[in-house]
Amino acid sequence: MANSAQARKRARQSEKQRQHNTSLRSEFRTAVKKVIKAVEAGDKSAAQAVYQQSVSVIDSIADKNIVHKNKAARHKSRLSAAIKALA
Repeated sequence: MANSAQARKRARQSEKQRQHNTSLRSEFRTAVKKVIKAVEAGDKSAAQAVYQQSVSVIDSIADKNIVHKNKAARHKSRLSAAIKALA
């Protein structure tokens, strides 16, 4: 455990930030799963609508450096390709 007051405060702050980041990372995964579920249902227009909402969430989380911008771009690209493949 931390010995100084400064280190104790830093430990509290780090834990609070870790929990916040975990929440955002979970939100990211949920957004991706929503699109995948819509694609598996086979409804292209519904999948596109969900995708548009998810892109906003994915981008905002990438801007906060919770996930790397390239990882966010990769997920968006794969989801978009899955929607386009729905024909």
